[in-house]
Amino acid sequence: MATISRRPVALVLSPGEPLPLLPEESAHSAALAARIATRARDRGGWLPFSEFMQAVLYEPELGYYMTDRPIFGADGDFMTAPEMSPLFTRCLAAGLVDLLAKTGGGDIVEFGAGSGRMAAELVATLARLGSLPRRYRIVETSPMLAARQRRWLERSPATAGLMDRFEWLEAPPADDWQGIALANEVLDALPVDRFRIAGRGCESIGVVPTAAGFEWRARPAPPPLAQAVALLQSRLPVPMPEGFVSELRPGQRDWIAAATEGLTNGAMFLTDYGLPRAQYYHPSRDGGTLCGFRRHRRMDDVLAMPGAQDLTAWVDYSDVADAALALGLEVSGFATQAHYLLSVGIERELAHLVEGTNERERTGQRQAAATLLLPGEMSERFKVMALCRAVEGPVAGFGFRDLAASL
Repeated sequence: MATISRRPVALVLSPGEPLPLLPEESAHSAALAARIATRARDRGGWLPFSEFMQAVLYEPELGYYMTDRPIFGADGDFMTAPEMSPLFTRCLAAGLVDLLAKTGGGDIVEFGAGSGRMAAELVATLARLGSLPRRYRIVETSPMLAARQRRWLERSPATAGLMDRFEWLEAPPADDWQGIALANEVLDALPVDRFRIAGRGCESIGVVPTAAGFEWRARPAPPPLAQAVALLQSRLPVPMPEGFVSELRPGQRDWIAAATEGLTNGAMFLTDYGLPRAQYYHPSRDGGTLCGFRRHRRMDDVLAMPGAQDLTAWVDYSDVADAALALGLEVSGFATQAHYLLSVGIERELAHLVEGTNERERTGQRQAAATLLLPGEMSERFKVMALCRAVEGPVAGFGFRDLAASL
């Protein structure tokens, strides 16, 4: 991999350079492929790609996120910012202190907590800053990942004496609550539908099972997808031309609604790689952003090795903003990751982090800071968005440069 950032920056495999499966991975992938193929045949031999992606990532016991195989970090398939260094999480904590004060301490609700590393560092940093949340609630649909997070937090010195603050949920909180919701690299893993602009509307590019695995097959888009693409087309300053291929995320608005339904006073912070609508669907981006990742390498064949590679697509942040406004939320900030981190004091946090360390550790943390901040790394691809409800005044982190007008 070219850098240690997550999925967007990776070594692209050349044609004919396969990444072979281990025997246990091969058996697992074959079982998942057989289940998906049966489902497709029961549906007439064709599946929308969103259903294929849902199964590949979240099928009970077989999906990519539903097993105990390594996913995060050097031994897995990708590296998130919290996995790379404590720096990102410490900066996030510094930016959340004022919001927690405005919500009376409240709760933190983290969606998709990965290995649990960010949760541990965030609680420890907030404790140091005298701003502990009342509860830290982790919403995790994967039993395997929930168990992994619990083990990490129980063993981490950072959370010693603080485990009573943690709670695991399988779905967003059903009760009313106030505080902060966090979704770091979550939206990109929600299933997408692929489409192609055609002379008379659009086509849905779905998946059919074959003797060799799966292949793409286009058919006229069903009414919901056709209407969504037509609405998207009407909102673009430069229309998508005939033959243009991309993706959209049909479940994104429902996910935001469910995640914020009980939030009475507070904010949701979304951190992911993505773009405003006009840039995402610009004619120069023909082909979309969908890809796979395996062992820190980009995989262009997203139909291969189901369950053995991650699947991901960038986020249309304009659609997120539209959904938020429809739900009565306010877009209180939208910035590149670099601008957000600079605004909340990454230089200060880096100085604290390397204080008293040796030269090797200092070099490692400075390299991590460079990956978070430099163009061409994570800094511009990743964006931070704050969606607020009943929060007065500005939100920390967006004073350096707020890009909300680009939405």
